[in-house]
Amino acid sequence: QVQLVESGGGLVQPGGSLRLSCAASGFTLDYYAIGWFRQAPGKEREGVSCIISSDGNTYYADSVKGRFTISRDNARNTVYLQMNSLKPEDPAVYYCATTTYYSGSPILAPGEYDSWGQGTQVTVSS
Repeated sequence: QVQLVESGGGLVQPGGSLRLSCAASGFTLDYYAIGWFRQAPGKEREGVSCIISSDGNTYYADSVKGRFTISRDNARNTVYLQMNSLKPEDPAVYYCATTTYYSGSPILAPGEYDSWGQGTQVTVSS
């Protein structure tokens, strides 16, 4: 059973930065990808970024390219999302998730992921 625990959310001013962490336990590194997703009130959950386990390739949603960076620390079984230049449209609950078997859909499609954390709230406000 995979357990994912997010942390690092909070309140930040527009243009500010936050670093989210996702600590994973209960499994070895036998997942295909681990990703970050977000869901704002009244909106569907959307993919933000992911990193592929085997080769470290990273993917980003167009809305966050150049501002967000995903990274991992294999020794700590932790994945990070560095968020810079935060905008008023970025607030949401941010989740991390893993996918064990990739079906070939867009890699940031939430339906590809089967284990989810509880989420951490990010608020951007002046």
